[in-house]
Order: sequence, then structure tokens, then C-alpha cells
Amino acid sequence: MVLKAVCVLKGAGETTGTVYFQQEGDSDPVKLTGEIKGLTPGKHGFHVHAFGDNTNGCISAGPHYNPFNKTHAGPDDADRHVGDLGNVTSGADNVAKIDITDKMLTLNGPNSIIGRTMVIHEKEDDLGKGGDDESLKTGNAGSRLACGVIGITQ
Repeated sequence: MVLKAVCVLKGAGETTGTVYFQQEGDSDPVKLTGEIKGLTPGKHGFHVHAFGDNTNGCISAGPHYNPFNKTHAGPDDADRHVGDLGNVTSGADNVAKIDITDKMLTLNGPNSIIGRTMVIHEKEDDLGKGGDDESLKTGNAGSRLACGVIGITQ
């Protein structure tokens, strides 16, 4: 059974986007597609955060989704937050095209990301290699430009 989800990203500024999620079977990787507009050219941290709460803007979403109590790292690292998706890259047109396949995300079971928040950050995620405490928590990705709750779709 194919599982699908969607997230509409909105922020205080001009940053907006839509991310689509698809998982073919319970243990298959999750495929993310979509685009984010209104970004400065370059890399921007992209994460699933713990809570589906945007009552106080993106800050209410809490920390990166981390059910296994790991340190922050890149998407290809074995020890990482489940929500660590690394960076998306915006071109000169201020648009980042999303095409990510991730083996740690799931749309089902106790660690499902449905109901949690997707966040696009101001700066590049250093993937936990920045050499300071903040790097091991957030990747020094800076402020939260836009966010949205991940919801079930058809």
C-alpha cells in the first residue's frame, strides 16, 4: 500500500513551498519531491522537527525530530536525527527543487513523521561537522524561514 503525505511551507517572509512524500511499503524509503520559492541562492538546512505545532510560528515546532536520541548529522550518516535531511540548494531563480530519498523517514508506525513539522532554514546545515555544540544539535542552520505540518494526502 502506497502512503502519501504533503507539507505546505509558509513563513513570515516570501519563502513558500510544497513538499510531497511517498512511501511504497512499510519498510521502503520515503521519496520527497517539490519546490521551495523565495530562498537566497545556495544551500539551506532542511529538517523534520518534532512537533506539528506552529502556534508561535516555526519556533513552536521544537527541535529536530530525534526519537533515538542521536546527535545531529547528515542524511547519509548512520547516527543522525531521523529529521536530518541535510540541505536543499536554491538556484539563481531563488527556487530549490526537492528530490530526496531517505531511508530513515517513515509515514507509518510509531516513528511516523505525519503530524510533525518540516522546516527550511536560513543557512547551510554543516551536517554536525562544525566543531561546536550547536553543530551537534542544529547544524548551525540558522533561523527558520518557513515551515508547515506534514499531513496525509490521497
